[in-house]
Amino acid sequence: MRSLVWFRGKDLRVADHGPLLEAARTGEVLPLFVLDPYFFAPERASQLPHRMQLLLEGLADLDRALRERGSRLLLAAGRSVEVVPDRVRRWNVDRVLAHRWSEPFAQERDRRVAEALGPVPFELFEGETLVPPGSLRTGQGGSFRVFTPFARAFGRQADPGRPLSAPTWLPPVPEQEGAGTLLPSLADLGLSPNPNLLSGGEGPARERLESFREDGLEAYDRDRDRMDLPGTSRLSQDLHFGFLSVRQVWNATGGQEAGPRTFRNELLWREFAHHLLAEEPRLLSEPFRPAFGAFPWRKDDAAWEAWCEGRTGYPVVDAAARQLLSEGFVHNRARMVAASFLAKHLLLDYRRGEAHYLRWLADGDWACNNLGWQWSAGCGVDAQPWFRVFNPVTQGRKFDPAGDYVRRWVPELESLPDRWIHTPWEAPSAVLAQAGVHLGRTYPVPIVDHSQARARFLDTAKAKL
Repeated sequence: MRSLVWFRGKDLRVADHGPLLEAARTGEVLPLFVLDPYFFAPERASQLPHRMQLLLEGLADLDRALRERGSRLLLAAGRSVEVVPDRVRRWNVDRVLAHRWSEPFAQERDRRVAEALGPVPFELFEGETLVPPGSLRTGQGGSFRVFTPFARAFGRQADPGRPLSAPTWLPPVPEQEGAGTLLPSLADLGLSPNPNLLSGGEGPARERLESFREDGLEAYDRDRDRMDLPGTSRLSQDLHFGFLSVRQVWNATGGQEAGPRTFRNELLWREFAHHLLAEEPRLLSEPFRPAFGAFPWRKDDAAWEAWCEGRTGYPVVDAAARQLLSEGFVHNRARMVAASFLAKHLLLDYRRGEAHYLRWLADGDWACNNLGWQWSAGCGVDAQPWFRVFNPVTQGRKFDPAGDYVRRWVPELESLPDRWIHTPWEAPSAVLAQAGVHLGRTYPVPIVDHSQARARFLDTAKAKL
């Protein structure tokens, strides 16, 4: 039997890959990745610079892994809904195997591909999540809308199983198949490399997982919220691209101690996000809570640009903005503070922030990004209460107590004493002068007053919700 294994950007690995193992078990294997203009057209790639860099690195790493096993990655340019059926006919393929995605646009893509394949089977495997979306139900048979009951049901009902081993050998790909199409470079896509990103690929991802297990997992419950410490796993990009399967990470991080239990709870938040999007595809364009559908978001281009560029005058918010643009990553606590600031302090539509993050994040995941933004804005399922407004000053003092996170990303404040690092506008003139800080010139004054902005949001929300 000749099987086409369609790699699709979220499963770029050879370990714990059900479609690849099933194909290898039954005969010939044609590993294919489609350079779809939805992502690879230069005008589209420019909107996803960090993800494209990771994707190209991951594809190169995947090709190396396949070649080590006697195979290679085939590339074809064009729209997936046309290319896959064409290659099936051209290569006399007996079936197509791939991993399922939860996003609505991906489900529509797969429907069209299946229709075009006609009698050729199109088999979708689970693997994006620990258990299939829709497999956990409430006592009334519905889907979960609150995380804690979802997590409890997972603990009672779910069995992710053990990861599958990588194949040790794969049948060689006939030389005539897939000839002529090369993996583009960043320059081909009109992009420049960003040396601040973590390396993409299954190999580097395995190293990150092992490093986290040895050095970060035990203290994860204590350090994960500290913006000034390397207390997070940094595995989010690896899970998004499938350099590691979530099942591999789940099995590698078990334990009864507080660190492993807290980390696995974060994996369940990711699980919750994907299950929820599979049930509610409208969430990528609409707030979950209908009352927010007509919320009177403001239009203020100057405030929006200040937030995007890290010029709000609130050091933690500005540090988050600059980290995003530089590293394609934002510490989760800083993400929450920055998102809350945009939606509640500035009264700007959370969907603008969601799109901005999705553009620049190396770990830009539709489901997780959406859940986080709707939570922060107070309009999502199991959301932060809408009346809770993060104070960026107290958040900074609690989770960046010496200001190390701020000093790294807002270097114009690096000489300020710890006492004033989160409130430079309150520092005495002599302290500012000694630190070389000139408010309104070298660093902005706050674009809003916290107390006034909080009151404005609460008044607006009370009138509309």
